Amino acid sequence: MRLKPEQTTQHLRGNKLAPVYLVSGDEPQQIAEITDAIRKAAQEAGYLEREIFSQDSGFSWNDLPAAAYATSLFADRKVIDLRLPSGSPGTEGAKVLAAYCERLPEDTLLLITSGKLATAALKTRWFQALERVGVFIQVRPLEGEDLQRWLQQRLQLRGLNTDNEGLKLLTARIEGNLLAAAQEIEKLYILYGAGFLDAVKIADAVADSSRYDVFKLADSLLAGHPGRITKILAGLKEEDVAPPVVLWSITREARLLCKLKREIAAGKNRDAAMQAQQIWDKRKALVGHALERLGETALHRILVLSAKADREIKGQQPGDPWQSLLQICLLFTAIGGLQR
Repeated sequence: MRLKPEQTTQHLRGNKLAPVYLVSGDEPQQIAEITDAIRKAAQEAGYLEREIFSQDSGFSWNDLPAAAYATSLFADRKVIDLRLPSGSPGTEGAKVLAAYCERLPEDTLLLITSGKLATAALKTRWFQALERVGVFIQVRPLEGEDLQRWLQQRLQLRGLNTDNEGLKLLTARIEGNLLAAAQEIEKLYILYGAGFLDAVKIADAVADSSRYDVFKLADSLLAGHPGRITKILAGLKEEDVAPPVVLWSITREARLLCKLKREIAAGKNRDAAMQAQQIWDKRKALVGHALERLGETALHRILVLSAKADREIKGQQPGDPWQSLLQICLLFTAIGGLQR
């Protein structure tokens, strides 16, 4: 069975879950949202256990059937989360997947996330076996009206709306990058709250982003470079970038590191944990460096001070929010406080 991405929500609401789902494509934001929806539906249906496998150097295809047919001591139903970044399972994987689909284990949902499948892959035995028993969702980059429709829906989720002029401006700014679009909409919500956004408000927020990128600040935090952090933060302040946007960027990285530390402490491979959090390859080295440098004590201190800065920004507590933001940023380095 094949579904379009926009059909996924209706399928999950009105049908019994399929035993196998394959979500394929090269648009990470759409893939993340679709797979999150499938996992949520599975959890609501009683699939309480989850195992994650990623096709990398340490992966063995024997692990998949071993996990699928093993009896669980903790839950009656489980999800097997299989990641195929290359878009191909290879010769051995093709045999394992075909055999799996021909002898489906009970009370197990297999969720496969894959890079873009080649056209030839759609004619292979493993794919045809999967399509007979499961659901295939192919994700393609959004363009034109489809992209604008996605942006409108995303805005509405945050209680925001705009007119055609504002929508066209936002579309031009994100240039089809849905991850960038999600970040821009989050910024707009932080800046203006729920309600109507005219083109002037969107243009102001976009202009700030184009001059001083808060995402460059985030990269500097992960790298732990105090000089660059101080310089970027001073530039953001000088250009009157809204403090809530800066705080959002900082806390997003701190919470990401906390999630990764919890997953790694629970026994998950670090690369698999990063992939589960949709971390781009080019950022993995930065995130890994921060994970090694910062311990739970430092991260907890960052989040506590972030709550203080938030109260200062809202006028609920006396203090200079920019001084607090600098103190928080320096906690990401050895200067701001204890690493561990």
